[in-house]
Parts: sequence; structure tokens; C-alpha cells
Amino acid sequence: MRIMLDHRILSRFHDRLTTSTRGQHDWLESYDWDAARRSEAIADVEVYVGSTLRPEDARRAQRLRLVHVVGAGYDGIPLDALHPGVTVATTHHHGRSIAEHVLMSILMLSRDVLGADRALRAGRWRNVAVDPGLAFGTTLPGRRVGIIGFGETGTEVARLCQAVGLRIRAVRRDPRAPVPADLRPDWVGGNDRLAELLADSDIVVVTVPLTAATRGLIGPAELAAMGPEALLVNVARGPVVQEEALYEALSSGTIAGAALDVWWSGPPEAPSRLPFHDLPNVLMTPHHSGHTADTFAARATEIADNIDRLKRGDALSNVVRAPASTGSVAAAPPSPARAVPHDE
Repeated sequence: MRIMLDHRILSRFHDRLTTSTRGQHDWLESYDWDAARRSEAIADVEVYVGSTLRPEDARRAQRLRLVHVVGAGYDGIPLDALHPGVTVATTHHHGRSIAEHVLMSILMLSRDVLGADRALRAGRWRNVAVDPGLAFGTTLPGRRVGIIGFGETGTEVARLCQAVGLRIRAVRRDPRAPVPADLRPDWVGGNDRLAELLADSDIVVVTVPLTAATRGLIGPAELAAMGPEALLVNVARGPVVQEEALYEALSSGTIAGAALDVWWSGPPEAPSRLPFHDLPNVLMTPHHSGHTADTFAARATEIADNIDRLKRGDALSNVVRAPASTGSVAAAPPSPARAVPHDE
């Protein structure tokens, strides 16, 4: 099959992709091509591997059989522009990497690591031994973490937080879905309990995908409900949180701080049109919480396996859109580890 690999990060795992597929296929690595060359080539492509696809290219790709997203979120794929016979699948494997980033962020904000680092670089010792007015840091056991979304990332966040003594509560789309046996949350409820979660948590972690239902989910009222000692960690998508509302809440002390790994724009633009970089209570990272070798090696292996399944006519895993006329393509039933829908 002719495969277009339009993803700069995954291209670093080229050997794993092509070895797994036994070298049977013709791989086009298009991540550094200009738009015209990519648009011309996609007309003959049967599998597209990437995270974003222009609608005009989707419409042009009439031989396309599979779009394999490199990640869990497929908001960059214009589903309506694809012809009805195209399968769309996703891949995950980022939960542990993001969860470690979340725990690191909670610790950094709780101990004011950024403030101490800035001061020492400027030649000032900033600790309670030399500044009796400085607030003490806080330890983690007994503090309450509220997780918005309880899919792969949310449950991994819960697992690590629970291990260091944090108390867990969560909201998700389907409150009746089973909770992993090793987790002991205080409670897990539906999205209708969001206000309760915000008021009941010292730290709020956002892990939901960006959809019409979640865009702007966290606004002025939700931030006010969290309280002045609360921390927000967003590892989902920037627009799930209202940009102006968050900047105002952080500037005014409505909440104590935030760790932001996702933003409202991407490179080469600035992450926000507002000066979050001037706020001392914000930890800023460039959407890299899931960027570990473990994440992308596992994704490369799973994508290659799905391509082999397509070639053989077997059921594919992690299908989020089945073709209108299935033919030989089917969706494999989720494994127990995947029982919770990815978009929770």
C-alpha cells in the first residue's frame, strides 16, 4: 500500500514502523513538503498517518482507505470532507507520560519551584530561613485532586496521584463505566457534578478532548468556584479553558496558580495573545507532556499493526469512524484496558 507519513515526531520511529510492516509498503514522508506537493501526492495514497489534514486534501484523497491519527484527539481531521469509505483510527499510549508531567507540575506549583529558581538565578536566597514572611510549601498527602475526564490520561493521573497520598475524585461522560480495580477514588460522577468537583478539589486536572461540548468548559464561574488556594493543570486542549477568564483569575488571585501544557495557538505564533509569561504563578510548557520515547515507540508499533490488519482485511483497533460501507474493514472490540472511551 502507499502510505503518507505526515508527522515529524513519528518519522523518528521510521525503522519501527517499516520493520513492523515488514517493508511491504511504499512510505512517503511528507512532513517537510510544501502544501502543493502534499496535495498532489495524497490523491494516490491509501493510508494517511498524521494529526491534521486539510479539508481540500481530504476531498482529493479518493483512494484513501485509512486515516490513522498519531494520538487520541482527532479534532484536526475533517471527517465530513473524507469520502464515506475511509476508516479513521487513533492511538494512545500517552497516559503515563502525561500523568508524570501532571504530578511534576503539582509539585512545582505546591513548592513554588519557579519562584525559587528565578530568585536564585538573580542572586537571592528565597526561603523561609531568610524570609520569615514567605509562605511555606505544602506536601501532597490528603490534598484533593479533581480530574475532569477519566479515560486513559485521567486514570493514569489518578494512579500516580493516589500513590503519593492525594485523594481523588473525577467527573466523566459516563459515570457508570467501571473504575479500574486498583483505584480508590472518593467518588466518580457524571459531568453534571462538575460544579461539585471544582468546589471540592484543591487541584483540578483537565484531561478531556476538545469537542463542541467541552469548548469553553472552564470559564469565570468555574474558576471562581475553585477558590483562591486552588491549582489548575490543563493537559487537554487550550480552548477547553476560556483564555481571558483564566488570565483574569490568575492575575487577580481568584485561583492560586496554573500549569499549562496546552494553549490557544501553536507555533510559530505565541501560545496566547495574553501575557501569561508575565505571571509568576504559571508553569508554562510547550504541549510536550506526552512527548516521551515510550509514548511514540508504542504508537509506531500500534499504527504499523493496524496497517497490517488493513492489508489482511482484519478488524482494526481504536476505530473512531468506521466506513459507511465496511467491506473488509471492521473495528476490533476494545480490550479491557480500552473499555473506557477515549473521549472521556
